[in-house]
Amino acid sequence: MAVLEILEFPDPRLRTRAQPVTSVDDDLRKLVDDMFETMYDAPGIGLAATQVNVHKRIIVVDVSENRDEPHAFINPELSLSGEIVETEEGCLSVPGFYEPVTRYEKAFVRALNPAGDAIELALEGMLAICVQHECDHLEGKLFVDYLSNLKRTRIRRKLEKAHRVRA
Repeated sequence: MAVLEILEFPDPRLRTRAQPVTSVDDDLRKLVDDMFETMYDAPGIGLAATQVNVHKRIIVVDVSENRDEPHAFINPELSLSGEIVETEEGCLSVPGFYEPVTRYEKAFVRALNPAGDAIELALEGMLAICVQHECDHLEGKLFVDYLSNLKRTRIRRKLEKAHRVRA
């Protein structure tokens, strides 16, 4: 397994719409394993393939405190329901920033697992919110897109400055 580089906002590659996975094979399973290692190393609770510059419809999540409830979803399709709730979100691609975002409290996901089997899960709470956040990445959308232009611009400028300092 390997820790992959996570793209950071405002990198334009984060805006790429991910393509469906056409076959589940050993290379894809290795990517999923690398994504889990990258997510845990960051540390985070979710990661989309888009964030590691692989534009395939794959997300991994684990919202458990002990990192013992990993979920990998390939070609996820969501149905959203329940109340709309506001929670503070952060993102591995927008490091150091946390802002309130509204999302549905429940989601039903249909996807493939790394074995290539079709799965369906009813999600709620933090897991449902995290899966919505990661699925947004597959569409080229970031949590900062839910913020005001002023906040988004401020975050972009701070991250651009941080990138210049690191370079």
